Amino acid sequence: MALTGLDIFKLLPRTNCAKCGVPTCLAFAMKVAAKQAALEQCPDVTQEAKDALGAASAPPQKLITIGGGDKAVQVGNETVMFRHEERFHHPPGVAMLVNDTDDVAQKAEKIRSLAFERVGERIAVNMVAVNCASGDGGKLKAAASALSSSLGLPIVLIAADAAKLAPAAKELSAAKPLLWQTGGASDALIQLGVETKAPIVLEGDIARCDADSQKAKKAGVQDMVLCPGKVTPAQALEFLTCTRRAALRQNYRALGLPVLVRAWAQDPVQQSLEACHYVAKYAGVVVMDACAPEYLLPVLTMRQDIYINPQVPVQVEPKLYSIGEPSDKSPLLVTTNFSLTFYSVQGEVEASRVPARILAVNTEGTSVLTAWAADKFGAEQVATALKKCGAFDLLAEGYRKPVIPGLVAVISGELEDEAACKVIVGPKEASAIPNFLKNEWPSLVGK
Repeated sequence: MALTGLDIFKLLPRTNCAKCGVPTCLAFAMKVAAKQAALEQCPDVTQEAKDALGAASAPPQKLITIGGGDKAVQVGNETVMFRHEERFHHPPGVAMLVNDTDDVAQKAEKIRSLAFERVGERIAVNMVAVNCASGDGGKLKAAASALSSSLGLPIVLIAADAAKLAPAAKELSAAKPLLWQTGGASDALIQLGVETKAPIVLEGDIARCDADSQKAKKAGVQDMVLCPGKVTPAQALEFLTCTRRAALRQNYRALGLPVLVRAWAQDPVQQSLEACHYVAKYAGVVVMDACAPEYLLPVLTMRQDIYINPQVPVQVEPKLYSIGEPSDKSPLLVTTNFSLTFYSVQGEVEASRVPARILAVNTEGTSVLTAWAADKFGAEQVATALKKCGAFDLLAEGYRKPVIPGLVAVISGELEDEAACKVIVGPKEASAIPNFLKNEWPSLVGK
């Protein structure tokens, strides 16, 4: 029988220390009872309390670790159906498919290049799926070992027969690969999972996954991942939604596992769309073979956007940034420290090839108009930031003319009084910055 919030509260330290991220022990107990937090988040909980609560306090979806070291991918342990209820915690692994008949070295180099920087964060492929296309377990082992050694990424081993998986699984047991026998988990796969202590994939419809999950657990397999198999996107969505709902709403532990989904579309554009669809709707691992940057970047961008914490504004450090090698006669642009705003401005300044400085004013991670409306990006705040960073000390006398966003042109007069300088009103949109810096700014400073 599930424990109530009060039952759990009686076993907590009741110090209201907030170390768990929740203001009071009672509020934390209620979150644990609602399966929205794990008991382990309380650093002061006693072992006796842990033993007393046992499985009743465990999150409804199990956390599964694939791979080892600092590149290991953790999936599962999600606590809500919808992101606005709290947040999603563990981003899915995006696995690039490699056949053991491919040129492995060339594929490894291609995968290594699939990394991008977006709003100050590096986003990249973080898993590799190695398929036994040759039908030879020895070739699968060689290809998987080479990719693991070259890239250091978690590996998904794929074969139609558990016997073909065995050589690679045993060779890479320390790297904890995910073992996927296509067509469904056999007794041999379950036994291989027990021997290697590696997570296994349970493929099939919900009824079969339910039965196989209970069977594998009784056999001693600790970590499992569900998979709907080769299905349509609509069927995959139904599988993802129903298993998540069974775990979170009905607390049904046999289906409380992350889900692996492959984007099966042959057309790379459609495959990219399918992969985005799965990232947004609960997938724990997404496998795809469309490895061109233009097809992969939307998937990684979707993952970054969905799994960012919506309760914490994305922001950069408020300070003065140099773009290129600015001189004492270079432009000084002012913006907020909201990441999307700052990196949009930075990208356009870089595209202009005009060396410049950008002052990111601390607006607590809010955009220009939002910050202005909240009185966080007014004349006083901008003037204070200008003085604090010492920007004017780096500029020649006639060039101490900060460029403010056109959306807040209304503050220009007051800012001139506060900062004792001439203020230039810049473009309203970041996309107009290159033309402004090349063609308008020189005349505005008297060049």
